[in-house]
Amino acid sequence: MTNPSASVLRTLGVEIAVPLGVYYGLHSLGASDFTALALAGVFPLARTLFQFAKNRTLNGLALVVLVTNVAGMLLTFVSGDARMMIAKDSIGSGITGLVILISAFTAQPIMTKALRPFLTHGDADHEAAWERLRGNARFGTVIRRSSFVWGVGFMLESAARVVGAFTLPVSTMVWLSTVIFVGSFAVIMLISGASAKEAGAMVAAEARRRELVAA
Repeated sequence: MTNPSASVLRTLGVEIAVPLGVYYGLHSLGASDFTALALAGVFPLARTLFQFAKNRTLNGLALVVLVTNVAGMLLTFVSGDARMMIAKDSIGSGITGLVILISAFTAQPIMTKALRPFLTHGDADHEAAWERLRGNARFGTVIRRSSFVWGVGFMLESAARVVGAFTLPVSTMVWLSTVIFVGSFAVIMLISGASAKEAGAMVAAEARRRELVAA
């Protein structure tokens, strides 16, 4: 069984380490900030397109990320501004956060699919319990709260990185932007995890209840 936390960390490691390595490697060879950033940004975009081609499907969140990445790439190549190259990822993060936040007030919060493996741990009884709780109003409220936390969190870290992109040296912001993102991601995960504990407890209780009924 795949550990969802390990999967997230592994993905983040690849998405962050490779672009940073490409940027600083090219920069040390004399490439301009814009060229180094442009080539470093190709990997995350190519990886997303590869996943789409492999799975032939994109969920709502993945589609938002893909569209904002493509639009950001086109915008930065037109502008030719290295600062815009840094800011486009931050802006994309903010747009993603806004979409997640809006979804929190709909019947299908975007983060529900991402949250489910963390609460059910892939256990068949817990998966079945989750399905039975789908119509529970309190359960739905707690799940929506997770999307609210992620939405607001992404928008705040986006604002911080956009300000930094246009006020700090490019070479500094390349690594600092990553630090801000990773730090924010960790904080958001902790807050979201704490807010979702009630939903996890409801899933476990429902699974135990069904076991007692079946006994």
